[in-house]
Amino acid sequence: MDLTRTEVAARRRGAAARFGLLAAPVAFFAVFFAYPVAAIVARGLKTDGAWHLGRIGEVLAQSDVRHVLWFTTWQALVSTALTLLVALPGAYVFARFDFPGKQVLRAVVTVPFVLPTVVVGTAFLAMVGRGGLLDELWGVRLDTTVWAILLAHVFFNYAVVVRTVGGLWAQLDPRQEEAARMLGASQLKAWRQVTLPALGPAVAAAALMVFLFTFTSFGVVQILGGPTFSTLEVEIYRQTSEIFDLSTAAVLTLIQFVAVGAILVVHAWTVRRREAALRLVDASVTARRPRGAGQWTLLAGVLLSVAVLLVLPLAVLVQRSLDAPGLGYYRALTSEDGGVFLVPPIEAIGNSLSYAVAATLIAVLIGGLAAVALTRRDAGRLVRGFDALLMLPLGVSAVTVGFGFLISLDEPPLDLRSSWILVPLAQALVGVPFVVRTMLPVLRAVDVRLREAASVLGASPWRVWREVDLPMVRRALLIAAGFAFAVSLGEFGATVFIARPDRPTLPVAVARLLGRPGDLNYGQAMALSTILMVVCAVALLVLERLRTDRTGEF
Repeated sequence: MDLTRTEVAARRRGAAARFGLLAAPVAFFAVFFAYPVAAIVARGLKTDGAWHLGRIGEVLAQSDVRHVLWFTTWQALVSTALTLLVALPGAYVFARFDFPGKQVLRAVVTVPFVLPTVVVGTAFLAMVGRGGLLDELWGVRLDTTVWAILLAHVFFNYAVVVRTVGGLWAQLDPRQEEAARMLGASQLKAWRQVTLPALGPAVAAAALMVFLFTFTSFGVVQILGGPTFSTLEVEIYRQTSEIFDLSTAAVLTLIQFVAVGAILVVHAWTVRRREAALRLVDASVTARRPRGAGQWTLLAGVLLSVAVLLVLPLAVLVQRSLDAPGLGYYRALTSEDGGVFLVPPIEAIGNSLSYAVAATLIAVLIGGLAAVALTRRDAGRLVRGFDALLMLPLGVSAVTVGFGFLISLDEPPLDLRSSWILVPLAQALVGVPFVVRTMLPVLRAVDVRLREAASVLGASPWRVWREVDLPMVRRALLIAAGFAFAVSLGEFGATVFIARPDRPTLPVAVARLLGRPGDLNYGQAMALSTILMVVCAVALLVLERLRTDRTGEF
């Protein structure tokens, strides 16, 4: 059917508006992501204006670097496999079963994911480290062992599998599997031939996300791995801040960048397959009370695994923070120690909250504009490519970004090294992907004909957004802001470089306290970690009350 001139003009205005909306996100990522990363890589690989690419081969020839690459890869593979093994039964329980306290438990399961990796490492240190729970009960210590790292990664990524796979599983029509059973298929065969193919894209997407997070693990490995184990991210930090070997750090950054880029390409492909599958399923509510001994046993097993793997480390963390009589560790946070901190450690709470609020505003603005621009399915390849690029900050070394800020944003008109805004800008880079991933599915669910009708009637792009999209995505926008706030609150890799000594954030303060000897410093680290955990948990409980079935997952 031929389009009228009015409709053609409306579509052209829409296309122009879409590219106009992308201008701010593109500029933001170019200035505060691409430029700092390129600057630190160039600083490491250029001498007297000439590139020394032969340095790449020299670094790769080093046995310790090859060991780091091997450990980074195999621990990510094992962590991913263990997480899928432990979390897939949980995904099924949350998708198919209805039981008292389900919403609260769903929030509890998600708390570890939004916790800073420093807190995750601290929680497991309190459980498996010197003087920890296992040490007290059985004289067993697992810190500085690979098992502590693997268990902490399962703890951190359990919610990724539950929400990504469970979100799709809840929308699959169980009558399809029941029909296969009626035709003579066994329960296992029906699940393998009907349900598993439909879940495949979601399982692949979750596995790739878990692999990405564990491949770039920093805080967990730094605290639990000790000097024995080092991932690429930890090694980049060590080469940058301790050895000052920028050329080696630059080569490792390039290697990580290539690996993450490949992971994101595969992830984008699996997400497109997942979206195609979602259009074919029945979105009706399928959860029901467990039936029979087998289902009740499965529910009990999942609850037990959640209690041991997710709740127990957090409970031990809280208990360790209360070891001193009269809340002594918490009271010690209010005094200046005259050591690493120039201010009482308690001030890190206010610093983190103010930084996180500013970072959330930036992330919602940039991520919201990008999500609106990416909404149309007929967007060109360039626009769809930018969608994939938005995920890069989740995988590229935050250490590289933070140090890149210091060496690139130090001259007018972008001399920001002494400005407080530097920390929120770095934190917003991590928050933007969560905003986009949360808002995009809801925006795509809005009937495009409503927007086109409003445009044909003469409404401006801003009025179309205000009158058509905003009423439908208001709740998703609030959820996106909540996730951005939580991840900004816990950002550590970049912030550790750029946070001023007189304005430390909570994760930076925890890491510095853990790096100092003495029971008082250890106790204060536990107390600050507990405070940070409570703030993140409260934010997440608020998100659970806002969450709807139409809201996107991770």
